[in-house]
Amino acid sequence: MSLVNPEKPIQPFVVQLTGIHNKMLRNAPKFYEVAKRIIEITDGCVLIAHNTSFDYRILRTEFDRLGYNFERETLCTVQLSKKLFPDLPSYSLGKLCKSLGIPFSNRHRAEGDTLATVKLFEMLLYKDSSKEIVKTTIKPIQNIRLATRLTRILDDLPQQQGVFYFHNSKGKILYIGSHKNIKKAVNNLFIREAKKIKKMISFTETVTFELLGNELISNLKLYKELKIHKPMFNRYVKPVLKTTHFSNENMMIIDKGRSETEHSVLLIENNHYIGTTFVDLNYQINNIKVLRNLITKEEEDNNMRLLIKKYLQTNKVQKIIRF
Repeated sequence: MSLVNPEKPIQPFVVQLTGIHNKMLRNAPKFYEVAKRIIEITDGCVLIAHNTSFDYRILRTEFDRLGYNFERETLCTVQLSKKLFPDLPSYSLGKLCKSLGIPFSNRHRAEGDTLATVKLFEMLLYKDSSKEIVKTTIKPIQNIRLATRLTRILDDLPQQQGVFYFHNSKGKILYIGSHKNIKKAVNNLFIREAKKIKKMISFTETVTFELLGNELISNLKLYKELKIHKPMFNRYVKPVLKTTHFSNENMMIIDKGRSETEHSVLLIENNHYIGTTFVDLNYQINNIKVLRNLITKEEEDNNMRLLIKKYLQTNKVQKIIRF
């Protein structure tokens, strides 16, 4: 990460906003000196920013001055946040992070804004049940042998717990699975000899995934995604008719998250399964208003309630907070 010398004095309001002043830029590289590196590191990528149009416009303007047509696909976390976190008081990065309990330091500086935006984007990906974010970024790989394509797919998969999705060239979801080792599970499907599986693999353009940290969250996510997308190569899940009751009407189930510093939280209120989220801070768990903003709310059914109850009967979790 580097500052860039704009080759002109910084306006006072920018100095006040960012803390960056002219002396700090004397030895910083000029844009033309880093332009090639920007092209290299963004090749084949989607640019993600909070108010992407502003950052992308600046990049394109600077490249235009060098006589280069810089074009990349973009995603804006402002627009995504308005869609996936509706009715918040403000969608500026600082106020949005406050509403969602996202740690935010070094505001209006590249490192601080970037780290906050990354955390926000992780939350948006988890909230995006329709998978529109993932679908819009899938690019078909043409004229590559099936074996080579499958090898490339496996190379990009993690050996961690989560849910994975088989997509065709148009981004449509063909199959959804869940496993403690995503790479192993996908590889096992690739070597299956069943005609239905072979047909699915022949249509598969890419495999995306979502890391979920523990088996309970993965099982709930898989069940929900199957209900939403109804992939043609998955089996139908029969509904459970009998209502399941929890041992405690109000509780938070705390367990492993997607990283060492993170926890998953599953919320049950008034004997109803409300939803799940991931948190880094005790503040996010202890502040119920922040927690409710973070929670991906679910339309519960008896299958989901039964999944939770059976898991708690046979597995240990890190903590259960009853309230």
